[in-house]
Amino acid sequence: MTTPATPATPATQATPAVPSGPATAAHRPRPRARARTGARGLHGAGPLTYAILVLVAFVSLFPLYWTLVGASTSSTRIAQTPPPLLPGGNLWHNLDIAWNQVHLGQALLNSTVVAGCVTVSTVLFATLAGFAFAKLPFRGRSALLTLVVATMTVPAQLSVIPLYQVMAKLHWTDQLQSVILPNLVAAFGVFFMRQFLAEALPIELVEAARVDGASSLRILRSVVLPIARPGMAVLGMLVFVQSWNDFFWPLIALSQSNPTVQVALAGLGGGSYDSDQAVILTGALLGTAPLLLVFALLGKHIVGGITAGAVKS
Repeated sequence: MTTPATPATPATQATPAVPSGPATAAHRPRPRARARTGARGLHGAGPLTYAILVLVAFVSLFPLYWTLVGASTSSTRIAQTPPPLLPGGNLWHNLDIAWNQVHLGQALLNSTVVAGCVTVSTVLFATLAGFAFAKLPFRGRSALLTLVVATMTVPAQLSVIPLYQVMAKLHWTDQLQSVILPNLVAAFGVFFMRQFLAEALPIELVEAARVDGASSLRILRSVVLPIARPGMAVLGMLVFVQSWNDFFWPLIALSQSNPTVQVALAGLGGGSYDSDQAVILTGALLGTAPLLLVFALLGKHIVGGITAGAVKS
């Protein structure tokens, strides 16, 4: 007697066959394609991106280039239509006129001294105050910080008359200390360094240093300053540019015989409508060159300070 063959169960018949070989591989390229697309979007740049960057760079640098063009031509050529787009041959002639018409050499030296002193003092005091507001607990810290920030809303013009009276009583008018002393520290610098150190400096490092017996000066030198260096570079660049371009108070406190760069440029060309525009552009070019030099020296630290904390792990 033969045993009948066992029929196949419906479940076994309904189970779809698992695709194998080429069918399985057909489903896998899609996630790999998305991964490649994401990597290109994060780390690569297409031709359109480069074209936009080149266009932005051209628009940003064109005013500086045209200042060079105007400084190397004559005032008559600048007024013609169309204006010149290529440098001329009068650059050294205009440099000689601009250098001798006003005390431009002394103005560059004065601006370097003023901007350098203001930058060093502001960065130092702002770092100390920012560290205290960010990491040192003391009574009234929030109220005092609010008061410091509130001073930024007071227009500088309100303090001109009493400030000038103080400088006159000290016999400091037409002297560089009258421009340096009122700008030794700024509320913006204190707030900037406080925000930077609050994010970049872990409180555990300060507490660990205190447990190890480090003094406040040792903590400042060995822990705070190395971490605060990118923020100090950014603040130094901002303060130097602001102090170099400051015009309102130096115009009141100083004279054309002892000017800063901006005061000297105000007297360049006689200050009339028919003044030599090529000579004025030459003076502006000379006044811009130190700022470009400072940015070239501190550019690496500035970019690092700006991007610090932009990416969270």
